[in-house]
Amino acid sequence: MLKRIEDYFEFAHLGTNWRTEILAGVTTFLTMAYIVLVNPAILAQAGVPLAAVTAATCLSAAFGSIVMGLVARYPIALAPGMGLNAYFTYTVCLKMHIPWQTALGAVFLSGVLFLLTTAAGIRQMILHAIPHELYAAVAGGIGLFIAFIGFHNAGLVVADPNTFVTLGNVRNPTTVLALVGLVLMGVLEAKKVRGSILIGVLAITGIAWAMGLVHWHPAPDGFHALADTAFHLDLRGALDKGLLEIVFVFFFVDLFDNLGTLVAVTKRAGLIEPDYSIPRLSRILFADATATLFGSLAGTSTVTSYVESTAGVAAGGRSGVAAIVTGLLFLGAIAVSPFAGMVPEAATAPALILVGSMMLATIAEIPWTEPLIAVPAFLTLVLIPLTYSIANGLGFGIIAYAVLHLASGKLRRRDWLLYILAVLFLARFVYMAAI
Repeated sequence: MLKRIEDYFEFAHLGTNWRTEILAGVTTFLTMAYIVLVNPAILAQAGVPLAAVTAATCLSAAFGSIVMGLVARYPIALAPGMGLNAYFTYTVCLKMHIPWQTALGAVFLSGVLFLLTTAAGIRQMILHAIPHELYAAVAGGIGLFIAFIGFHNAGLVVADPNTFVTLGNVRNPTTVLALVGLVLMGVLEAKKVRGSILIGVLAITGIAWAMGLVHWHPAPDGFHALADTAFHLDLRGALDKGLLEIVFVFFFVDLFDNLGTLVAVTKRAGLIEPDYSIPRLSRILFADATATLFGSLAGTSTVTSYVESTAGVAAGGRSGVAAIVTGLLFLGAIAVSPFAGMVPEAATAPALILVGSMMLATIAEIPWTEPLIAVPAFLTLVLIPLTYSIANGLGFGIIAYAVLHLASGKLRRRDWLLYILAVLFLARFVYMAAI
């Protein structure tokens, strides 16, 4: 039986084993478990019951990750997306005064749109239309993005009213511990120690607990809390209020955030084919679409693939078993509500920084001496972290690619979909500027 499972997940072909996949799944969970605290805190401001959305966050992350692992067999974990949850709360609910139940209805409709476009092959066509040089820029940009998040969480980079960002207090205990963790993980990685990131996270967590820097109080809420959000979505309200533009934004942003994350994770894992195609792409997109539908039914905003999955890949994860392990841990997090609070940012921040640095290797694939490619790639690379959005960076890159090729007379008929994407991205930027 065990051999059949290993054959299904292609352990021999991928050069992996149970220990490595389990370690990778745990590593991914530890680096993205912050969502169990952050997502409920954001959605609660829209009026969604805190305990219920905490359980919904864990359950939807578990469902999405397990489906991804079982069906698509990739080490990609899913959870309610950052950015999309902020749009849900601050724009749709608070600014537009839409009830959270109606907003969940819009999320559900966007999930249906995901599923239909996946079944029709449209999402796959979009992925194939993007030049492979931009894939490398996206992967590198996401590396800078998650490294920036790591620097911020470590307190090493802080906001500044004059220079936007500046150096934080390096004497802060959290910052010191994060730097110690970065050195520890870096040394272990240099020595080719499997599970180096997980070892570093656990070591710094232990030190932080010993120093009294972790203040964690488990809550008693569990599955029963879901009753306050499960199936509370208002589909009729979403249709009656004409929320098509909101559905479109949910769909559009998640589409490109997901595609960007997908490219980054598969490139880091070495799972992209020589012709830049991704095996079982339809299954990956199906898992993403069904996770969004499930999340809206459970009571949370759009569920999408997480760039933190690259931490598990860096720890050696190559198969769907890693994603399943992550999903099971999210399922267990419901019972302790939430277990993730035990791991401090000082432990996860260096993991994000280290993984981010590794992902920059992809930019070597970009021909920097060719302006028609280098300029779009550069915009993609830097605007992902600077705008705090994968979709924004990719959008500017695609627009620049289309404009430069059009202006230089190098328009190719086969790139018709890319130009349509450029127009759609431009329309999105204009729309977002108007709201």
